[in-house]
Amino acid sequence: MDYISAKNIVIKTNNPGNWFGIDYNMNIYRGCCHGCIYCDSRSDCYRIDHFDTVRVKEDALRIIRDDLRRKVKSGVVGTGSMSDPYNPFEKEMELTRHALELIDAFGFGASIATKSALLKRDIDVLLGIREHSPVICKVTVTTTDDGLAKKVEPYVSVPTQRLELIQALSGKGIFTGILMMPILPFLEDNEDNIRSIVKAAHEVGAAFIYPALGVTLRNNQREWYFDRLREQFPERDLVTEYMKRYGNSYQCPSPESKKLWSIFSKECERYGILYRMPDIIHSYKKNYQITQLSLFD
Repeated sequence: MDYISAKNIVIKTNNPGNWFGIDYNMNIYRGCCHGCIYCDSRSDCYRIDHFDTVRVKEDALRIIRDDLRRKVKSGVVGTGSMSDPYNPFEKEMELTRHALELIDAFGFGASIATKSALLKRDIDVLLGIREHSPVICKVTVTTTDDGLAKKVEPYVSVPTQRLELIQALSGKGIFTGILMMPILPFLEDNEDNIRSIVKAAHEVGAAFIYPALGVTLRNNQREWYFDRLREQFPERDLVTEYMKRYGNSYQCPSPESKKLWSIFSKECERYGILYRMPDIIHSYKKNYQITQLSLFD
């Protein structure tokens, strides 16, 4: 394990409240070894050299403790924006777990994004945080097909395991749902896949699904993605399809996005699953807002 220096780790977000109501971002690890072919964090703009090598911020827990102690205002601390907080090294190092314990001790809320079933280990800490502050868990699922997932997300828990994780979290009353993003054009953007994800979400008790019907591609990320498409899907000339439709565009929405959104939203409505950001934020924070307001009555 390589270590890198950091002055601060819990950092105030630029647009507090807009992205799942997160007030602060926390990234303990730098880089990721899950190998997802579409990962935006691989883009040049983030300047992460050797992205597939996981490094940890030196003395991370002391820095996180000091960062939280200095905050004038509490809020929701999000993790998982740049690298998965539950990479394979976390199983032994337990830095994410101990960081959550600090979040609990200092009275903050938590927002976690992951593709790893290892999150199940920390349910006990999340339940402690939930006693005083909002908790939301977001588990990425872009297909229910384990075989396809192993091609696009090769070194992480398969969708079957992630759905079991959602069931475990929601079964304990933790507000949990799906990040249905990115839905890869020409691979995952079909009616059967979208319906399958929504149905599976309902079956495991997911409270929400937040979608992105397409993918974003930037310098370095685009080249990596195209190389992986050639390797994993040699029977299809997907790169040519992408170049014809999108060229070097950053935004690559599914050609079927309008139809798929209609299907997706109707299925969510049918199952009572939230899918709009304001509704998701309101739902997982509402009880805590009422409690806080009552203190001033």
